[in-house]
Amino acid sequence: MKQDLVVIGGGPGGLVTASVAAQLGLKVTLIEASEQLGGDCLHTGCVPSKSLIAMARIAHTARRGVASGLLDSMPAIDFARAVAHVEQVVGKIQQHDDPERFRAYGCDVRFGKAVFTGEREVQVGDEIIRGRRFVIATGSLPAIPSIPGLDEAGYETNETIFNRRDLPRSLAVIGGGPVGVELAQAFSRLGSKVAIVETAPRLLGRMDAVAAETLGQCLAAEGIQLHLSSGISAVRRAGDHRQLQLENGSTVECERILVATGRRPAVHGLGLAAAGIEHDRGGIKTDARMRTSRRHIYAVGDVCGPLQFTHVAEYQAGIVLANIVFRLPKKADYRVVPTVVYTDPEVAMVGLTEQQAQAGGIKYHVAEFPMADVDRALADDAPAGQARILVSKGRIIGASITGAHAGELIHELALAMQVRAKARDISELIHAYPAYAQINRRTINSSYAGLLQSRKVRMLAWLLNRLIP
Repeated sequence: MKQDLVVIGGGPGGLVTASVAAQLGLKVTLIEASEQLGGDCLHTGCVPSKSLIAMARIAHTARRGVASGLLDSMPAIDFARAVAHVEQVVGKIQQHDDPERFRAYGCDVRFGKAVFTGEREVQVGDEIIRGRRFVIATGSLPAIPSIPGLDEAGYETNETIFNRRDLPRSLAVIGGGPVGVELAQAFSRLGSKVAIVETAPRLLGRMDAVAAETLGQCLAAEGIQLHLSSGISAVRRAGDHRQLQLENGSTVECERILVATGRRPAVHGLGLAAAGIEHDRGGIKTDARMRTSRRHIYAVGDVCGPLQFTHVAEYQAGIVLANIVFRLPKKADYRVVPTVVYTDPEVAMVGLTEQQAQAGGIKYHVAEFPMADVDRALADDAPAGQARILVSKGRIIGASITGAHAGELIHELALAMQVRAKARDISELIHAYPAYAQINRRTINSSYAGLLQSRKVRMLAWLLNRLIP
């Protein structure tokens, strides 16, 4: 059979591409290697992790209630019920990714491994499917570090950790990136003794340094052990007991190990060479229109990068649809991409960090404001964090927010960047009191605080009030 479009991969990027193209009348085949649609985000990534975080937040709130005297005692935590909640949420969202829904759009949905046998055909089982155009959206897999003894000791990844029904008494998390810190805090709040081992000198290496430091302090205050600048020389196991030997000579004892050291593009076994598709360790190479080295073959999502986020995969799918369906030479623009780490406090950022601005020779100033001075944060007893906004020539070029609801607050700043609004537009916008969003306005206003006290401005105000009746 020959199709207008063949989409390989049933994650967010592939699903958006296939469903929209089919609804617009193209003959589309969607091929997924696993037994269900939805991809890593739904089954082993974003959705289950945030669902577990929600359960852990309830446990933490109860614990704070006891500490404040509001509650008499801490109730028992049923980890199996927490996992059941995760499965329930995944199941509800899975309904939106029912294969029959996509078939109703006119999309031919197939389950099986797709392998290129040429630049215009793939084989699925015993069948050859030909297409005018292809989209590769196969996602990514956990990247496992080469540590002596790790394989023998056994470990969990995001693909296995949500299958557990028993809470580990102790958990060592290898990796201090977003996945590592989110799950470390969740398991700690549910009752595990948790340690994070990170080779870099700080957590969240790609995020704002001040934000990462604030989060580290909060995690440590909750009892999570942080081993930064700590490589692992070996892992040993004795029964259910595991020991991580660090290069600095110290050890970390644990019952289970969670590896969260990043992701690698899922390109193995796709037959990319047969199609003449160029790729490297970073994934499939694409241009700004998401085209591979074969112009009729596109790629979206984690398999090509440059940013491994669900919202980026969906955005890239829109770029591909514009090019394939409407023949518009639309190009991807990653200037404004919000990033959120869903810990407590949340860490969110958009645009440039200070390091990137400095490397680019950009002149800027930083406006800062503490969450502890936001009245709503005080009312909610959530004072941790701060907002930091980078302003250059009157416009926002980057921002980070650490604190409650940071993942929602960052979007006001992202929109300002997207439409190239001036920073003062945020200041002049009326913000409801006592909303958390006050922090964006007050951060920008902090840039002008010095002007009120300057001798020139005070003199101008004095003269105007005496010269003009």
